[in-house]
Parts: sequence; C-alpha cells; structure tokens
Amino acid sequence: MRPMCANYAPTRPDRLRAVFGVSPEREDYVEDGYPGHVAPIIIGAGPARHAELAVFGLIPPWSRDGKNYRQCYNARSESVADKPSFRHAWKTRQWCVVPADAFYEPNYETGKAVRWRIEPCGDEPLAIAGIWERWRAPTGQWATSFSMLTINADAHPLMSRFHAPGDEKRSVVLLEPSRIDEWLGADLEQAPQMLRAFDPDIARCVAAPRPARAAKPKA
Repeated sequence: MRPMCANYAPTRPDRLRAVFGVSPEREDYVEDGYPGHVAPIIIGAGPARHAELAVFGLIPPWSRDGKNYRQCYNARSESVADKPSFRHAWKTRQWCVVPADAFYEPNYETGKAVRWRIEPCGDEPLAIAGIWERWRAPTGQWATSFSMLTINADAHPLMSRFHAPGDEKRSVVLLEPSRIDEWLGADLEQAPQMLRAFDPDIARCVAAPRPARAAKPKA
C-alpha cells in the first residue's frame, strides 16, 4: 500500500495568529512539509491552546535513534490505539491539530501519478486531526513530533480520487473550526467518534505537479 499524506503546506504564522489565536516560537519553518521537517501544531483546549514546532512523523518514547518519523507520519484510526508507535500518545490523549493551507496526494486518473493539491474553499486554513509525542534523544535533548490521523475514504467523493488503482483510499480528518477545542479536549470515548469523513464541499482539488528539475549543466 502506498503512503498517505506525506506532503502538505503548513499554515503561515500570520494566519495562525489570525485564525487559531496561537503563535509559534519561531517563524522560519518550512513552507513545503515532508516527514522529518519541523512545522507548527496546536495543542491544548481553551485557555491552554498554544502552538509548538514539531517534527512531522511521530517519534515514540522508546525510539533509539529518532528515525521513526520516516514511517510514522500517518496513523490509521482503526489501529492507532494498539500500534506500539502510537498507543502511548493515544492512551494519554495527546491530541493535536495540524494547521495546513493545503495537502497533496497522488492522482492516477491520467494513468500515471500526478501530484494534486487539496485546499480549503474558504479563507480559513484546514485543521487536520493528529496526535503528538515527546521523545528524549540520547543527548538529553527533547523533541516534539506528530502524526496525522487517517480514515478509510473508499466512498468519499473527493478523497477516493487519490492513490494507486487497487489501493485502499485513505483521508486525513478535517475538523470544523467550531470543533477544534472539542477535539483537543476529547476523552478516549469521544475521540474515535470525531474521526469521520469531512464534507467534500469545504475543499477543492487541482493538479499541482512538481516543477521539473533543471538539467545539470554539461561539464
């Protein structure tokens, strides 16, 4: 099975402040996010809400080298409570929101993989449901990391258009703005009920192939 969302556009600092009421400790994070990159997430409900910069790809507490982010950037909602990499974050209710101006998925309708951009129809950024974790490196330094939660999307009008033929269709979970605090403060019974398909009318998609690499000059 091919990977799910491994590329997205983190929301910029001015929009984080205006829409979510949070500010990251640094504003020099990437504009095009991949596993291993550092980008803002939102943690804490109500007055405790704040932004932290975190590694895209969850690093479990037991990791020896911190390289788990390469496989742990998406967490399947059906198994997140049981998977060794994710179960500590899930059982301790370490929910987060991943603010995104867009995310990208491969579309095969032309017969080959073409990157498409999924973005909001309105002015507000997308709020992707996720889980976060803290990991202490052998050097003693602490790192925060996160994973986006995913659900089955075989019947979704928009998200079923992505991924290779024959693969299960998956989707991130987009939270309505009014339900962000509810997610960040959810208990273990409420959280699974909030992981459901988003209204396809809130997002649109467009082909966004990667720019061709410039040819290297001949020696």
